[in-house]
Amino acid sequence: MLRKMGEAVARVARKVNETVESSSDTLDLADCKLVSFPICIYKVLRNVSDQIHLITLANNELKSLTSKFMTTFSQLRELRLEGNYLHRLPNEVSSLQHLKAIDLSRNQFQDFPEQLTALPELETINLEENEIVDVPVEKLAAMPALRIINLRLNPLSAEVRVIAPPLIKFDMLMSPEDAQAPPP
Repeated sequence: MLRKMGEAVARVARKVNETVESSSDTLDLADCKLVSFPICIYKVLRNVSDQIHLITLANNELKSLTSKFMTTFSQLRELRLEGNYLHRLPNEVSSLQHLKAIDLSRNQFQDFPEQLTALPELETINLEENEIVDVPVEKLAAMPALRIINLRLNPLSAEVRVIAPPLIKFDMLMSPEDAQAPPP
């Protein structure tokens, strides 16, 4: 057990060092068994955090992200958080004014993360396979850059299914009414 934990820590450290040393605009910590975003990474990345445009934290065990995460990486263009245990986003997600794409698929959102509707550059929202029933259709319709929102395999209400299509100017992907999310 300790050996596996040590390997996971070493893997994270290696990936963070690669990002710093190569002055990369990408931090990929997918599949690292993270239960939270390691605090020490903020210090290591402090001189390059403004250069990071893509962070992948997919397929970890994250239950939440902190406001510090959002404000530290305010220059993000893409955030990939699929396959975690997230059920909400901090209000500070509104500091991601350059964000173009966010992937929150295969998480545990029951409520649509409305903070996303305040992001002016956001083009793509992926919330596939969550537990969302209601969607702020009017707020989404007012988003200037939104091109696609994926809500497949969510138990969307009949009201959303009826109201949304005539109001929206983007692609809203929904499963047929009788489709259910696969069992976990």
